[in-house]
Amino acid sequence: MALEFSPQALQKVSEVIGRYPHKQSAVVPVLYLAQEEFGHLSQEAIEYVANLMEIPAARLYGIVSFYTMLNMQPVGKHHIQVCRTLPCALQGAGKIIAFLKERLSVDLGETTPDGKFTFSAVECLASCGTAPVMQINDTYYENLSPEKIEKILELLK
Repeated sequence: MALEFSPQALQKVSEVIGRYPHKQSAVVPVLYLAQEEFGHLSQEAIEYVANLMEIPAARLYGIVSFYTMLNMQPVGKHHIQVCRTLPCALQGAGKIIAFLKERLSVDLGETTPDGKFTFSAVECLASCGTAPVMQINDTYYENLSPEKIEKILELLK
């Protein structure tokens, strides 16, 4: 059976498209809905959305590969994204990344064997004044230290 949105997701897609003057303007929110519906944006999911949005699939691949919130591979239950741009780097993002690599026993871009955590470094989370910062799923954690991260990880077990 071919991949397709559930009736509820199709309703959300229609609502999102209705907020924009041009259908193609809604592509990022629709991709995000597809990711929620299908778990990640596989080749099949991207091609499905491309047909739905009347956009070439190649254009969608460019969009999906640009935005760090869109995932072409499955991610763990908790997707940890650490900002590594200059403000965060100056405030210790490298140490945060090293701590998480050791604590989770995975490298960047990997998922723990139990599927609980996927660990990524991203270019900007737009929270420079509270660096270093990470995002886990849709929640921001700011002014990080190894001790603070340890408490956060304990809450997610």
